Amino acid sequence: MTVGRIERVPLREVWKHEALDFTKWLEQNIDALNEELHRTFASAEREQNAGDFSVDIVAEDESGNVVIIENQLEKSDHDHLGKLITYTATLQAKTAVWIVSDPRPEHVQAVSWLNECDAVAFYLVKVEAVRIGDSEPAPLLTVIVGPPEEAARGGTSKRELAERHLIRRRFWTQLLDRARGKTKLFAGVGPSHEASISAGAGVSGLSYNYVVMQHDARVGLYIDLGKGSEKETEARYDALLASREQVEAAFGCPLVWQRLEGKRACRIKHDLPGAGYKDAEERWPEIQDRMIDAMVRFEAAFRPHIAKLKE
Repeated sequence: MTVGRIERVPLREVWKHEALDFTKWLEQNIDALNEELHRTFASAEREQNAGDFSVDIVAEDESGNVVIIENQLEKSDHDHLGKLITYTATLQAKTAVWIVSDPRPEHVQAVSWLNECDAVAFYLVKVEAVRIGDSEPAPLLTVIVGPPEEAARGGTSKRELAERHLIRRRFWTQLLDRARGKTKLFAGVGPSHEASISAGAGVSGLSYNYVVMQHDARVGLYIDLGKGSEKETEARYDALLASREQVEAAFGCPLVWQRLEGKRACRIKHDLPGAGYKDAEERWPEIQDRMIDAMVRFEAAFRPHIAKLKE
């Protein structure tokens, strides 16, 4: 068996212009950064205002907090470190990511020092481009320094994290209690302090999930047959995608279909904006009923098509 060797490719051969090429690529492929950081950033948008300045990318974390991303396809410098701190303060971000091609030791030390304050999670990430043989160049992102594991989960203090866990557990407890009279789908699932809860869809690798963030929620179907089974995962996604018209007609409106390029999983979801755990608690019954009703319709729409995957 022939084994290829990784070859480094000059970054400017892959992304000639930092803002027009690399930042645009990262906006469209934020999952590549998610995989390296073990985070879930979404809603990435380029060139967002921070006072009189412009941030390379602004996104949201798992709980709807602001994430700022500053890119630098060269050796790290004081100018970009200053931008990183300024944008973080201006937008009151909970996570700040600085992507560079060559991190100086002094800036590694500076970002480590910034992480001693648990109000914000700071990451310094090295970007490279590699290829094997005649393959297309591929990005290689490596975390050089990041926050402690607990701070990484939303850039919050221990007390804030504990409070969030308690609120979400209370939210899920109430939702599961309200759901019992409408569906048995989550009957065997207990409340969690996480942002999502999942239940099996009756076929290996498929699960239904509820997700709740600060001011948004969603219901969805997650497809993941595990590491090394990416082709099988995509095959099941494609089988369901072929029935998209019938599924959406049964559900009652269009759904968001995500192949999640570069990840081993695929996802189909229905977003529920304005329905989060940080909204007034007296609104929780209304929000939970919206989520439950959406899940009942979602599961019914997919049921016959998932059943065909067993054949």
